[in-house]
Amino acid sequence: MIKCITFDLDDTLWAVDPVITHANNTLYGWLDEHAPGFTRQHAVSDFPALREQVLEAYPETAHSVTLIRLRQLEIGLRQAGYSEAEIEKLVPPAFDIFLAARNEVTFFPHVTDMLSALKEQEYRIGALSNGNAEVGRAGLGEWFDFALNAHMVGHEKPHPAMFEQMLASEQLQPAEVIHIGDNPDHDVAGAQQLGIRTIWVNLQQQTHKTGETADQVVTCLSEVFDAVAAIRTRG
Repeated sequence: MIKCITFDLDDTLWAVDPVITHANNTLYGWLDEHAPGFTRQHAVSDFPALREQVLEAYPETAHSVTLIRLRQLEIGLRQAGYSEAEIEKLVPPAFDIFLAARNEVTFFPHVTDMLSALKEQEYRIGALSNGNAEVGRAGLGEWFDFALNAHMVGHEKPHPAMFEQMLASEQLQPAEVIHIGDNPDHDVAGAQQLGIRTIWVNLQQQTHKTGETADQVVTCLSEVFDAVAAIRTRG
């Protein structure tokens, strides 16, 4: 019996690229006002290069976009000549500005109707994300019962840790869960390795061998409710 539906967030319930572009621009504007040395040293287009520097210097942060962003700010400010004391004061509010903008998302069509329909069936609904969006701040708090992300767990999907922690904390068996996401490797293959059934959200109607092994494939979020029902009926 299906008791719980879990969702990936980025590129499953909203497009993530415009969100990150907006968040980077918002952060850069804040830095230009509060740490102008940073913006004299770096362009907004330098954020990816700073990310690569973080991954090279701190490979242990690779699972966490939160830790990467914090280190990114530290490195960028240090390169701009700020002292360690100044960096310690600037990084927390800068990250808060970024995170607030990062949660300003535009849902794909049918998201709230689909979630409402699932809640009416009394499914528990959870988020399992490799990113650092927060369902409450993103406007989905009324539908979600719990949320986990890679920063919290210590590993990113498709590593089994996030799925295992969800099963343990919610006291569920794999056969009682359906995981829904856009990434064939992170979401479909990641959940399948634990015996969790899956729905591939293929909004771009792409061809992918792993994705097509999902229990159901949808090309519009309006199809999710029926896809869940089909899995439940098949038992």
